[in-house]
Amino acid sequence: MSSLQLTKTKMKQGVWQGIITGMGEEEPRVEVTHEDAVVSDIILTHNQSADHWTLSVRIPPEAIADGVQTLIIRDADTDAKIGHITLIAGEVLSDDIRAEMDLLRAELDMLKRAFRRHCLETT
Repeated sequence: MSSLQLTKTKMKQGVWQGIITGMGEEEPRVEVTHEDAVVSDIILTHNQSADHWTLSVRIPPEAIADGVQTLIIRDADTDAKIGHITLIAGEVLSDDIRAEMDLLRAELDMLKRAFRRHCLETT
């Protein structure tokens, strides 16, 4: 198990940032992958006053696509997953949410009818 702790801080202008703790002065060996391909555009910066490392990952263009895309962040020394970046985009997403809402409405209507029937029968 990895001793590294990763905390997301922000994503802005296509760059995801997080804070890595648990290494002190020694630079952590971090690997970011998307669909089993290594993302090479990462930067680690040491903040001595706060005693942590800032990880910056530029989101690769091939990771921006319809559906759900996940980038995995691993400790390269232990091969343990320490975090992930999830991107959700596209028309498919809106259809999925609408379909899920329709199912939830139908289930709620069914529960309301059953509850009303139960109340009538028990009074």
